[in-house]
Amino acid sequence: MARLVMKFGGTSVANIERIRNVAQHVKREVDAGHEVAVVVSAMSGKTNELVAWCADASKLYDKREYDAVVASGEQVTSGLLAIALQEIGIDARSWQGWQIPIRTSDAHGSARIESIGDERLGEGFARKEVAVIAGFQGIHEATGRLTTLGRGGSDTSAVAIAAAIKADRCDIYTDVDGVYTTDPRIVPKARRLDRVAFEEMLEMASLGAKVLQVRSVEVAMVHKVKTFVRSSFDDPADPRPGTLICDEEDIVEQQVVTGIAFSRDEAQLTLRRVSDKPGVAAAIFVPLAEANINVDMIIQVVSDDAKSTDITFTVPQADFERARAMLEGMHGDIGYTTLQGATDVVKISAIGIGMRSHAGVAARAFKALADKGINIRAITTSEIKFSVLIDAEYTELAVRTLHTLYGLDKA
Repeated sequence: MARLVMKFGGTSVANIERIRNVAQHVKREVDAGHEVAVVVSAMSGKTNELVAWCADASKLYDKREYDAVVASGEQVTSGLLAIALQEIGIDARSWQGWQIPIRTSDAHGSARIESIGDERLGEGFARKEVAVIAGFQGIHEATGRLTTLGRGGSDTSAVAIAAAIKADRCDIYTDVDGVYTTDPRIVPKARRLDRVAFEEMLEMASLGAKVLQVRSVEVAMVHKVKTFVRSSFDDPADPRPGTLICDEEDIVEQQVVTGIAFSRDEAQLTLRRVSDKPGVAAAIFVPLAEANINVDMIIQVVSDDAKSTDITFTVPQADFERARAMLEGMHGDIGYTTLQGATDVVKISAIGIGMRSHAGVAARAFKALADKGINIRAITTSEIKFSVLIDAEYTELAVRTLHTLYGLDKA
């Protein structure tokens, strides 16, 4: 007998028929003798609808009340799934985050989990009861207010609960049957990976892969929670194994590059002929950080006279206009000649723990892209990944080129 956490996303519980299908997946594990906790998201599209209602009610809404509204989507799903399980003879009850409790910070809309009580869930397991838990939400105990964890927060809820109750594994069910070497819609030859290291998955999630939320991977890595990505659309009686997210040492065959990720949510800003003196970088990036604008790729090129420099960096597209306006307002303090910007760019990344022991991995990519006539605007590297910024029109060509270059195409 094992203790499992099963998480089902919005598309998996989009309507009553799909909720009944989820119930069959849960029944399979219960019939196998396992103790099961289920974490659910809101039905597909419901969170967006609730967010829109808040915005319609007031442009300057209270974030505490926003959390009270948007958390209701998961409450509905948890109750419906408990009913569906009871209908097929499974003893089940719904749980809201505050009932367990899932204790969080008070950062409404993007709270972080601080601790989870396991006593009540343990009592339920002793009664042979399936716990159906509303994901995405918790409680700030000092204020007694409901909180939410941000987009994709149900993934984080599931992994954190798995760690708290010492589950043998956490199965994340979604609309794909695992983690692929890249987006199969871009590269039909992309293949499903049997195993991915925590570090690789963390990079892939942060660089554009949408399979798992970044924070959920962080929690899984810290607490060493064995996590599977699986499809809820498989036959509940005969599901595929999915992809295991695990420690690096659990992967016997390590490829140099595991996957290619891409992000269209990029915008480029360039400051020309900035005075090359101490403190200029801080004058640019500290105000942006204080405004919660996340700066990613940074390139600095010093001029021949060593008196000025060009600084290029990227920000999320949603922050592009705000960042540009801030830089225009700081023109006198920074002392640049020209401010240039572009939103028609994309970031392509190659990720693989095998890069640690192989030289020239990035250089091969640069040559392959050059051979295809693709110009690289910016480059960043780390121990297990490198990223290039290119014109958006070359996205598919670049992804396919690198996918083939590193031998990731399925036979």
